[in-house]
Amino acid sequence: MRPGAGIPSEADGRIPTVVADDLHIVYRVYGASARGNATSALRRILRRESPASRVREVHAVRGVTFVAYRGEAIGLIGSNGSGKSTLLRAIAGLLPAERGRVYTDGQPSLLGVNAALMNDLTGERNVILGGLAMGMTREQIRSRYQQIVDFSGINEKGDFISLPMRTYSSGMQARLRFSIAAAKDHDVLMIDEALATGDKSFRRRSEQRIRELRSEAGTVFLVSHNNKTIRDTCDRVLWLEKGELLMDGPADQVLKAYEEETGK
Repeated sequence: MRPGAGIPSEADGRIPTVVADDLHIVYRVYGASARGNATSALRRILRRESPASRVREVHAVRGVTFVAYRGEAIGLIGSNGSGKSTLLRAIAGLLPAERGRVYTDGQPSLLGVNAALMNDLTGERNVILGGLAMGMTREQIRSRYQQIVDFSGINEKGDFISLPMRTYSSGMQARLRFSIAAAKDHDVLMIDEALATGDKSFRRRSEQRIRELRSEAGTVFLVSHNNKTIRDTCDRVLWLEKGELLMDGPADQVLKAYEEETGK
């Protein structure tokens, strides 16, 4: 399927949750000499050098157009630096569009941003703060607390939930973030490589939770370099390269084309 071909007619009947319309995202990177210290700044002023001339633009997303619907799980694939994470951040409202627009129905949640965890606090306190950050009430957090801990699996080898987050491995932190985010029903949930951090049991629980979110009329975006995870979890795939949407279609069809092209 060609990029943008998923745009429906009004009679389609499906309910859109995210619309990207000719979306462009541009980063502006300042060189060391453009920022530097006070001495280098004074030197540039005396030489009448313009800081703007030292700004490098990175066109991270280039004219991406697609529509996502309630009940879909959409995988994002592509090589490193292809714009996948940037696209998720734009959907979440964390990056402004250079050109084009992103429209969302409901509140998008980007895993690891809404559930912002603090290293000096215990896992228990982070569960509470992460839940509050996502809009859950204290009563909802209390009722789901044990479910979150059990889902994460971080207590399987000791009472880690009572220890500060700085004592956790990066994988344990990622699992707890996912577990907090998965405890809430989302209009749009975006997951960036979180499922790569756990064992098979955790991945099975995560994939099951994604299927539940879809059945509850949510939309899930999943970035992963594990094609099997994408196949097992997603029904649709967007393939990005160099910021451009190369292909948008059924998961098996797009993954087959991607694997033939890249050998992965």
